[in-house]
Amino acid sequence: MDDDTLELEVHDLVVQVLTGIYSEETHLPQPLRISLNVLLDAPARYAPDTPLSASKNYLDLRHAATDALATAGHFTLIEAVADHIAETLFLQDRRVRRVTVKIVKLAIAEAGESIGITLVRHRR
Repeated sequence: MDDDTLELEVHDLVVQVLTGIYSEETHLPQPLRISLNVLLDAPARYAPDTPLSASKNYLDLRHAATDALATAGHFTLIEAVADHIAETLFLQDRRVRRVTVKIVKLAIAEAGESIGITLVRHRR
């Protein structure tokens, strides 16, 4: 028997992040498109009067991908950006089982293609 879960999603946040390896990248923030999928333990049932505390506020996901990044400084790799977001979400809530972070580097696309990474982290 599988445990019940809830997946929260926030897609296509465009965030300016200090990231990059090359000198032309390291001094200015780069636009990243960030999408999150967070798997949580779910209660047996959500009644009409179930409080928000039984779920997770979508603003917590947004915070992890925006405000929490702003204070973290420079990231050499976008993989580190994804890890920082995942760690923030794991620390926020013990019910978070898995975090999937997709990051697209908008500044390097030449013909509208999406170039980036997807990182999946599980609670350890």
